[in-house]
Amino acid sequence: MSNRVVQEPTLLLLTALADAPRHGYAIMQEVQMISQGRVKMRTGTLYGALDRLLGQGLIEVHEEAVVDGRARRTYALTKGGRAVLAEEAERLAATAREAVRRLNLGGVTA
Repeated sequence: MSNRVVQEPTLLLLTALADAPRHGYAIMQEVQMISQGRVKMRTGTLYGALDRLLGQGLIEVHEEAVVDGRARRTYALTKGGRAVLAEEAERLAATAREAVRRLNLGGVTA
């Protein structure tokens, strides 16, 4: 287990790619849906983050195609990206379980 802290935008991008490869606009829509509208990723921010994640080996270009005369890349999680996302999901779930326990929201009364 690494001690790498995943920032929310990275977590959202990796989550958006967890179930299927997607192109940039679809990733932006998924991020907005996953965050329940809290996060609206701008194009420049998205592609900068995608380039960074490509460089880190967390995602890969799944497919490149020309659509309506424009190049379109589809991105997918790598094995390493999947592992980082799974580790972060478990870390967040453990933190949430502890918060619920401390707040006594589990239905147990003192």
